Order: sequence, then structure tokens, then C-alpha cells
Amino acid sequence: MSIPTLNTPAALIDVRRMRHNIERMQSKLNGLGVTFRPHVKTTKCSKVVAAQIEAGARGITVSTLKEAEQFFDAGIRDILYAVGMVPTKLPQALALRRKGCDLKIIVDSLQAALAISSYGQMHGERFEVWIEVDVDGHRSGVQVEDDLLVEIGRALVDGDMTLGGVLAHAGSSYEYDTKEALEQIAEQERALTVRAAERLREAGLPCPVVSIGSTPTALSAQHLEGVTEVRAGVYVLFDLVMHNVGVCGIEDIALSVLTTVIGHQEEKGWAIVDAGWMAMSRDRGTQRQSRDFGYGLVCSEEGEVLGDYVMSGANQEHGIVSRAGSIDTEIAAKFPIGARLRIVPNHACATGAQHPEYHAIAEDDSVETWPRFYGW
Repeated sequence: MSIPTLNTPAALIDVRRMRHNIERMQSKLNGLGVTFRPHVKTTKCSKVVAAQIEAGARGITVSTLKEAEQFFDAGIRDILYAVGMVPTKLPQALALRRKGCDLKIIVDSLQAALAISSYGQMHGERFEVWIEVDVDGHRSGVQVEDDLLVEIGRALVDGDMTLGGVLAHAGSSYEYDTKEALEQIAEQERALTVRAAERLREAGLPCPVVSIGSTPTALSAQHLEGVTEVRAGVYVLFDLVMHNVGVCGIEDIALSVLTTVIGHQEEKGWAIVDAGWMAMSRDRGTQRQSRDFGYGLVCSEEGEVLGDYVMSGANQEHGIVSRAGSIDTEIAAKFPIGARLRIVPNHACATGAQHPEYHAIAEDDSVETWPRFYGW
């Protein structure tokens, strides 16, 4: 199999770039003296995760229990389910633990902690539970100085569950684009999560794990005193949002979508391709950043950036390629019908989720098919 033989649209992974990204992150965190638990929701692909573990990752982070099941079946035992646990999902979590999976779950409410304790006692299972703390107002988590933090910890310990630690995710780091700002949010994430661990310990509660992470903060942290592990996901492929944040170059982005030109609207400066939002996703994450790439950046079939052409619009199965900021009335000559292009995506997680498999491109341009999976 080779690139010219692939049907379009198709999700491509540049294996050389992917391995470089893996080595870069692992080396950074080894240097900071912490373990690395990659977030595998970006690819949901056993081949990619095997490369991350081979490079030195210890355990994985997942966003669905289906991911936990799939990766446990693939031989990975140490798994963190980093989405707040609800009672209806406890049977699924219990089944995994009964099979031998070292599954950790998280909470950020007293109600959830009490429900886990009750269910665990009822079924003779001591769940390992981590408390999520809020370090930037981005999404979820307990306020670090709130009495609720200790109340949740005590409820888990009194309920005979294992209080495994605290974790945080500085998702607001995606909103910055300077070295100074990224270093500041990375230190804020570290300091507040460490403070949460200290508060639990001061209350006589255990807190062995202090887990933080996002791709921007992991790559920007200057030191990680008090932290035991880091989590990050999109770094493995990178994308245009991460490029705009400033933590990777275009040349580091390992994911693209292969597409074919199927028509033109020359007076509008459009080339129409067979990759619409079903292939790219509806994610417009660069829209509010310093450079808007539309639905993606246009490259040649070989992966070379073609100036300032972007996918400026998308319907379900049609994409519109045009020159950013101007009308190119000669676009039909540049991109004739049948021409094949690659589109670099805004958000690797979202674009990957549109495809049942990746086509992994080796350095010799040979192609392997790497399955990925779906579901919850």
C-alpha cells in the first residue's frame, strides 16, 4: 500500500513526526523528574499507544470506559479514567477492576464520593479514587482552598475506598500564545495542585499522587516540585491550535487528511474537495486565535505547505479550498480535478474521531493501516 493507492478522504499519520513528538515529550518530563501518563483519547489507537509506552510512559489516561476496556484488552493495566464518575457507570468500572485492571476513577463532588463508597462497600470493592481540583476555572474540579476538598477525601477514606491523590488539568492554557504566559499557567497548575495535596495531608488524609497536565503546560513547565506525574494527549500528533499556542511548528503536526479535488467555482476562487466536515470535524478552534486556518491548512499530497491556502468552508462531504484573504481566479489550474491534497487539522482529537482507521506513513512512504475505535 502507498499514498497514491489510498481512497479519499483518509486520515494520515506521519510516523516519523509522531515518534519525534513522543520522544520530545518523554525527554522533557524525564528531565523534570516525573512520570508520564499520556492521555490516549487523541488517537484511541493501540499502535500509537504502544509507541508511547515503549518510549517510557507509565500507565495511560482515558476519557471513556470503552477506551479503558480496549486498552486493557490490549495488555495495559494501569489506567486512569479522567472524567468525573457517576453512579450509573460504576458497574462498568467494577467489571474492569474484577478482570484485573488497575483502574483509577475521579470525583469532584461529595455526592459522587458517597455513591462510590456505598457501591464499593455493597460489592466488596475498594475503588481507587482521585479528587479533581480546579486550577484555572476552565471546567471541572473542587476549589483548592474549599473545605469540600477535605470533606470528599474524608468521605472516601471513611467509606473504605482508596484515596489515590489529586489531579488537575489547566485547559485554559489553550488560550495563551506567549512563552511567558504559558510558563505562568504551568506554574499556577503545579502550585495549586500541590497545595491541594498538602491540604489533604494536613488533614491526616493520604495523597500519594499529584497529577497535572495539558500539552501546553507540560511543554512549558520550568520545574515540577511536588508533582508525581504529568498527563498530556494532543502532543503525540499536534495540530493547528497547538501551533497557534506556540508549542509546535507546522512541521511537527503528524496528522493530516488526504483529499481529492472534485470541482471548482473559479469566479469565487474555490476548489471543491471530497473532505467536508465529516472528514475534518466541525472544530473551528483556530477561529479565535491569532491565525484562523478555517477548517485546516492545505498541503500537497506529499505534505508540503502550499502557501496560504486553507479549507475555508465545509459541508458534510464537500470542502472548499481557497486562498486566505484573496480570490484566486486561477485556482483550477493550480488544483485541477483529480489533484490530491492533504489538509492539516485544527484539532487532532476531533479530526481523528471522524475516521475508523489511520493510514500510517513510514519514512520510506510505505503505508500501514492502524485501526482506532469509538464508543463509551
